[in-house]
Amino acid sequence: MIKKICFILLLYSTSYFSQDLAKGFIYLSDIDSSIQSELRYYSNNNFIGKPIDGYKNDCVILTKQTALALKKIQTELKKQGLSLKIFDAYRPQKAVDHFVKWAKVLNDTLMKKEYYPSLPKSELFKQGYIASKSGHTRGSTVDLTIINIKTGKELDMGSPYDFFGVQSHPFHENISKTQKENRMLLRKVMLAQNFIPYKNEWWHFTLSNEPFRNQYFNFNIE
Repeated sequence: MIKKICFILLLYSTSYFSQDLAKGFIYLSDIDSSIQSELRYYSNNNFIGKPIDGYKNDCVILTKQTALALKKIQTELKKQGLSLKIFDAYRPQKAVDHFVKWAKVLNDTLMKKEYYPSLPKSELFKQGYIASKSGHTRGSTVDLTIINIKTGKELDMGSPYDFFGVQSHPFHENISKTQKENRMLLRKVMLAQNFIPYKNEWWHFTLSNEPFRNQYFNFNIE
């Protein structure tokens, strides 16, 4: 009788806290629960300084193909005492629209010092940091880093996640040898599983054979 009650409660809790995802999408935790995450757009710790539209929970959603590729990478990293850490994955179009709306309000510079200290906010569109469409909305793009499992600390990549500036370019020269090596480690493991890096951001990768190349989704992250 107790087992039956527990089973019913489990079904209830699962249906209450999760959602029916779009076909082809999956929760990363269902594929590999050891991969760490910190969805910055679910918090105030991002370049806008407040939670972003569509982020209702700190859970990572991706296309199934992308999640399976990340699982393979995680398996290799764990042999070295390391782990992936996800900052952003699937991103609803309403979140992208939030970015665009914010970028047009030039006097809203709450997080300028942390994220774009040397760049006028009016330049964010021109230099490609903000756009009306994002590969994240197709579900096969991830922003991520590597952490030391024992300490829980992120490897030093030479610039913070989402920093708008040349310091975030993968091959930026004015960083230390260790920082360069850490960036190249991340790049190497991602390339090995057919992820394509982005030239302006060391943390940004897209699965080369993404299943929804021309589709943009708008369901909430919850």
